[in-house]
Amino acid sequence: MNTKTPRSNLLRDSRLLLVGASLAILAACGETEEDAGVDAISIVGSSTVFPFAEKVAADFVAANEGMAAPSIESTGSTEGIETFCAGEGPDTPDIVNASRRMTVTEFNGCSNNGVSEIIEIKVGRDGIAFASSIDDGIEIELSPSIIYRALAANPFGEEQTAANWSDVDGSLPNEPITVYGPPATSGTRDALLDIILQPACTTNGAMAALEESDPTAFEQNCHALRGDSAYIDQGEQDDLIVRKIANNPRAIGMFGYSYLEENPDSVKALPVGGVLPTAETIADESYPASRPLYIYVKKAHIGVTPGIQEYLNQWSQSWSAGGPLTAIGLVPASDEVQAASAETVSNLTVMNSEGF
Repeated sequence: MNTKTPRSNLLRDSRLLLVGASLAILAACGETEEDAGVDAISIVGSSTVFPFAEKVAADFVAANEGMAAPSIESTGSTEGIETFCAGEGPDTPDIVNASRRMTVTEFNGCSNNGVSEIIEIKVGRDGIAFASSIDDGIEIELSPSIIYRALAANPFGEEQTAANWSDVDGSLPNEPITVYGPPATSGTRDALLDIILQPACTTNGAMAALEESDPTAFEQNCHALRGDSAYIDQGEQDDLIVRKIANNPRAIGMFGYSYLEENPDSVKALPVGGVLPTAETIADESYPASRPLYIYVKKAHIGVTPGIQEYLNQWSQSWSAGGPLTAIGLVPASDEVQAASAETVSNLTVMNSEGF
């Protein structure tokens, strides 16, 4: 019997706590909700990191009397980073959640817009889970090569013609390729391209050579998803993807591991390279689609927007094994990474371009 508290209940409780704490603070100070909003930490970004950030925010409000509840918007990593990097000041986000690392191009864009001191914090790990319905859902043995050949826009430079899984590999089911996944703004989708599609593509020497000789062709062949109905963009709504595949036994869904962990009665994991996504296989990186999760903070906003340091401290107290975030699906980073992240929070160490 599943004894875990469902994600929906945990998120509901977090939201209720956030709202309740905010209203209590407002009432005590004689302010309206609109008046107090300027003091709230503003956070945008990843839908994967979103539930973890909500939990940290709820605990932060409970532990710090008088602090406004952070405003957290699930925009996707790419759009979130773009918004974060647009500039500094009260009309810009203080923090961006990201399910992939910021790129050097994005970092330079931040710098060009005056966002010159950015704190990068690894908060844990996640895996890109592939799943089907628990009730008679499709059974399929995936691999990075199969995923690439099924979902790439131009696999190995050829026109994408695969309609059924059996067109990709004769050992696979003769069922239509139907994959529900995140949009172009999503860090999960970016991570899929970076850690699954591109490595599978570059096993072909001719494709690998394109990275330097013809970057545009390389992007089209190795780093782009097909645009037809085989891959169906569901927006920044991982919960919706879960519901879609739960109701369609012929479909596969792609989302962050925590959504798989919190919906065991609706969906089941599919192996990639013979390995199922679990907390253990994601932590030791034996699962091919594992990845780190990040938050990025504007150092210039610390001490200006109230509570940022305390919010970061709450993250440090929450990400360890057995901590409150593991209860809702976060995979803890290694002890070494946790220690380094805690030191970054304490010292407010800024990142630089040399790390890319």
